[in-house]
Amino acid sequence: MSGTAGTGSAARKAELRALQAALAAEHAAVYGYGVVGGRIGESRRADARAGYDAHRARRDELARAVRDLDGSPVVADAAYALPFTVGDGDSAVRLAIELEERVAGVYSDLVRASEGDRRRTAAEALREAAVRAVRWRNGSVAFPGLAERTAAPAPSATPHM
Repeated sequence: MSGTAGTGSAARKAELRALQAALAAEHAAVYGYGVVGGRIGESRRADARAGYDAHRARRDELARAVRDLDGSPVVADAAYALPFTVGDGDSAVRLAIELEERVAGVYSDLVRASEGDRRRTAAEALREAAVRAVRWRNGSVAFPGLAERTAAPAPSATPHM
């Protein structure tokens, strides 16, 4: 086997791992947006529905991409531990921001691990998550998808909340 073939195989495995991490994060985001939608005020309910729908679509797209690489897509957990209690509209907004920041982080990993169309799609998904976070937060961060890397040493690819 040539060194190039081994490198290609390693890159493919890295890309598949990044796809699986993004898929796991999207499963968690879909679950989390269910919580957000149940606690958010009427004035933000359309934002919650849009986020939920966007994450469901990305989840389905990622599952197809994993299968395209001959992988078996990770399945959603039955439930996810939330990072804090979500009992009202304000905490629902905080959860939506947290979800978008975590998803942006795994998409930044996928951008790094992929090439071509898949990289463009991952960059688009990162941008969309960053825009949703800005809308929820009413403000932005300098480098969406990278902020949590300076705040904590834990990897961004963890799907659990």
